[in-house]
Amino acid sequence: MADEQVTEPQNTNESNAQAAKPAADAQASATSKPVETEAPQAPGAPVATKVDEAAAPAAPEAPKASDTPSAATPAPAKPAPKPHVPSPLAFAKKPAKHPVATPAHTYSEADVKAAEAFGRVDDKGTVYVKEGETEREVGEFPGATNEEALTLYARRYLDLKAKLDLFATRLKAANIKPHEIDESIKTLGEETASPAIVGDIAALKAQYEELKKAGETKKNELAEARKAALEKAIKERTAIVEKAEALANSLGENTNWRSTADKFRSLFEQWQEHQRTSIRIDKPTADALWKRFSAARTTFNQHRRKWAQARDASREETKRVKEEIIKEANEIKDSTDWGATSHQFNELMDRWKAAGRAGRKEDDELWARFREACDVFFNARQADRDQMSSNEKDNLAKKEELLKKAEALVPVADEKAAKKARQALANIQDEWDQIGYVPREDMHRIESRLDAVDNKIKAVEQAAWQKSDPEADARVSSFETQLKAQLDELDAKIAAESDPAKKSKLESEKATKEQWLNAVK
Repeated sequence: MADEQVTEPQNTNESNAQAAKPAADAQASATSKPVETEAPQAPGAPVATKVDEAAAPAAPEAPKASDTPSAATPAPAKPAPKPHVPSPLAFAKKPAKHPVATPAHTYSEADVKAAEAFGRVDDKGTVYVKEGETEREVGEFPGATNEEALTLYARRYLDLKAKLDLFATRLKAANIKPHEIDESIKTLGEETASPAIVGDIAALKAQYEELKKAGETKKNELAEARKAALEKAIKERTAIVEKAEALANSLGENTNWRSTADKFRSLFEQWQEHQRTSIRIDKPTADALWKRFSAARTTFNQHRRKWAQARDASREETKRVKEEIIKEANEIKDSTDWGATSHQFNELMDRWKAAGRAGRKEDDELWARFREACDVFFNARQADRDQMSSNEKDNLAKKEELLKKAEALVPVADEKAAKKARQALANIQDEWDQIGYVPREDMHRIESRLDAVDNKIKAVEQAAWQKSDPEADARVSSFETQLKAQLDELDAKIAAESDPAKKSKLESEKATKEQWLNAVK
């Protein structure tokens, strides 16, 4: 992933235009004294004016009827001045004459009169303003009454004051920029240096000085705020870098590569979002942080690439092993040696599980082929078992019929009857063995019943044999003689014993041997 170009958001402001632009485009600019020239004209004709191109946006117009004392009764025209060529001094001192435009601001009559108190108009129509103890010429308004001329320059004063007031309000805004403050202070300084207006210029300049100080204070506040914002932005972006480095350092055999890739992608999106929304970080710091972040991502990508290569190699080996298992399964799938082949298939399944994975798509295809071979064998075995189960039920019914015959042979009364029952039971057992298997759950039940018949016959046979066995009789006689001798000896010991406890023990031993003697008689 290529390193992206760090792009910080740009701020658009119209502060200079808002703080320094006149209220109305037709209003005369007060940054410098306007210049006028007068061309020869016929008596009674309106006075032609030439305006400073930088100060007036449009060609001059004749004074409107609303600017005269009476719209219905025009003021008498003054005698036209003698034709002359203006001197350079006239261009330097005399302001340009502008038609009266409707101001953007509406001022009260009291404000206008208060401003007019600082000026006067002489008989020639020249307007002067009082500035401290001195008086200076600010311009003239030919073709209008003295009151109209004074009002025009008073309104220009109020317009300039409105600019200062607007800038004072703008200084309180959170989005104002230092360059905007500098440009507005410069523009207002030029306009208040020697304005062609009528009003309290001293108060205006005092207000300007206060705004100038307030502007410096505001710039310091903005600088501190920017410094804090820059530190915060660097800290936030460094946190993103550190998270990326921590991920890169945690890579190992147990890494979840897909999850880790998602985390790196999320961190990169956070980086881009931070670029768009936070303050612009200086290029050296931003480049250094990006270098660290990019290095962490490169480390991750390299490790993931190696892991992917090893995974692909492992999958190829797994695929080879499973292909071999499928081949072996196909070779034995038609076997009817159910036990041995079942064991072989179990071993193949164990090898399949130990082989690992060859990828989802490949594993699904390989498993389908292996499962197909397994199904051939196990379906055949199940079909055989189903057939065997049906045969076993038939065998069970046959053996239950034989059990009825066998159980009818007992009980037997003597040795002769036992021999006859034994012969009949032997025939039944031969037929029993020829029938074959029965269901597993019934095997113990019917075998136990047949064994019970055999045991009853055997008990009679054993008793008869014991009675006719000479060696058995000799052993019984010898044991009986020994018991009698032991009883005689115990009688002598009991008679001689004076200790009650020992005597009681000897009597208990005598009682036991007497029971043995009765049993062998």
